Amino acid sequence: MIRSILTRPYLSNFGLLLLRVFTGTLLIHHGYEKLINIENFADAFVRPLHLPFPVLLAYIAAFSEIIGSWFLITGLFTRLGALAIAGTITVAIYHAIATAGFNIYLLELLGLYLAAAISVLACGPGLFSVDELIVRWLETNPKLLTRLSSNFSKSSTILK
Repeated sequence: MIRSILTRPYLSNFGLLLLRVFTGTLLIHHGYEKLINIENFADAFVRPLHLPFPVLLAYIAAFSEIIGSWFLITGLFTRLGALAIAGTITVAIYHAIATAGFNIYLLELLGLYLAAAISVLACGPGLFSVDELIVRWLETNPKLLTRLSSNFSKSSTILK
């Protein structure tokens, strides 16, 4: 029992769970706020960057924050969610620097969100996630895993 507690990385996995849940929970409202007045967000944040299709990009930013946050919270498709969040936050950091310079009060929260997303992207979701449950279920069903891998190899052959 003591060996299991001292040698298993339960605390680091619990730390990843906390990082995922808190980051997703604190970030999700930013996406919902964007959706409330998408035109205003597009005018204030996307158009000053001179990007094409500002309203479409505003929707992409909002949904990447909302869906990415839900992926982080649940631990389902976690790395995909972290990648979506990191991409959106990178553009937000660029916007903050381009419009206000290196203002620490604007950049600190964005930097924390970016660091959290990159950490989850690098470390994965941890043991306490839906992704881990899916992997464990697939490992206990080797026939299904073999069937999935053979279907994948057939589809990649067709694409060539």
